Amino acid sequence: MTKKQNILIIGAGLCGSLLALRLGQRGYNVTVYEKRPDLRKINISAGKSINLAFSNRGIKAMKMVGIQNKVEPLCIPMNGRMIHDKESNTFLSNYSGRDYEYINSISRGGLNSLLLNEAEALDNVTIIFNKKCTSVDFEKPTASFYDYETKSEFVKDADAIFGTDGAGSVLRKSYYLEKKFLFSFSQNYLTHGYKELCILPTETGNHKTFKNALHIWPRGDFMLIALPNLDGSFTVTLFLSHDEGGYNFNNLTTPEIVTEFFQKEFPDALELMPNLIEDFFDNPTSALGTVKCSPWHYKGNTLLMGDAAHAIVPFYGQGMNASFEDVVVFNQILDKYEGDLSADKTDWETVFREYEKTRKKDTDAIADLAIDNFFEMRDHIANPIFQKKRKLEMNLEQHFPDEYSSKYSLVTFNKNIGYYEAMTRGRAQDKAILNMIADDDIDLNSDLKEILKRVKQETKTILEDDIIAGLR
Repeated sequence: MTKKQNILIIGAGLCGSLLALRLGQRGYNVTVYEKRPDLRKINISAGKSINLAFSNRGIKAMKMVGIQNKVEPLCIPMNGRMIHDKESNTFLSNYSGRDYEYINSISRGGLNSLLLNEAEALDNVTIIFNKKCTSVDFEKPTASFYDYETKSEFVKDADAIFGTDGAGSVLRKSYYLEKKFLFSFSQNYLTHGYKELCILPTETGNHKTFKNALHIWPRGDFMLIALPNLDGSFTVTLFLSHDEGGYNFNNLTTPEIVTEFFQKEFPDALELMPNLIEDFFDNPTSALGTVKCSPWHYKGNTLLMGDAAHAIVPFYGQGMNASFEDVVVFNQILDKYEGDLSADKTDWETVFREYEKTRKKDTDAIADLAIDNFFEMRDHIANPIFQKKRKLEMNLEQHFPDEYSSKYSLVTFNKNIGYYEAMTRGRAQDKAILNMIADDDIDLNSDLKEILKRVKQETKTILEDDIIAGLR
């Protein structure tokens, strides 16, 4: 039976457009309002978004809405991290010991455009641009908008309003400003920010360096990364302290100082970037922060989803994937409470409550993991003990693909377990292996099956101790 209920979605980004597509497929009447112009018709300003890593949890969402085959041409497989040291030496550290596990570099704009096209192709989905949401009355519920084209204001009502309007969510702001219910909110920034740069393609449109890897220049307190694009370029991102260290964003104020910094720290990258100075001073320096809040919903009227509910830093490459998984989990909750879809009206209050209860611990977990990976990427991957751990994990995954998965694999490639379980098991495994290597309590050249047995035993002990200590 076709749903007669009207759904209003604030924000037509990746999460909002996927949610609109799925709810439209389920038969709801969906209207999406987006404050920006239509990215399919106008070039959205560059330098404000980090390249996207697309992996199994996101792929699962594309399969859910039936467009995986349309997404695949947008992807460039990345099999591992290409590590660059200060002497311009490189080595590839694979993401997994299983050949079929890799992540993909994907264009944010390309993927968003595809989702918008698919959603708009449905008769019951309407997407309207250049309309800024200014506030939400979550009790009615209604949303107030400002029309950039007519310079006028208007109000829209709906049976349920979804806030997929990103880290600066207007719906979330309405929750804590109105103070009509107990609402917890935290926003924590790293001392580091980021700036987007670019490695342009060759004159023939090819990539200037190895295409199928996430390139990373780890330097302890800062780092540079580069992800490939379909046009032969790489999107390069510098992560650096705002005001600490010998070089920081506050003191990189002249072309001479910027060039000196790159010559000293990233000489091989500098060779590939004759456009460095222009990009550096043209593109903004942006902040990196984590948002956590609760509750995500108000009765059966409104719900936060994606970055509006749980913005994270980008260092696990899971921000988009986590938002897409939000829609997958929400769809599963709808399946549970709609049954055969014969009901005329969805019990949104029950659905929203069950969704948050199911999802919140996992989004908190990936937020914490993303912070962990910030330190790993900029520093630990160059540590000899860490490199020994990764080499062992690759061997275990290669020889025992059904018995062992590293923390990274659990988080990135195992789409059928939640982030919380992946974090808990992965951290215990990391601790077990690192302790054995640091204590010289393991011969990495000994029988792998025996090593696997020991790792499992130590991991189990650590997990049991955490339970006793009340850490789980």
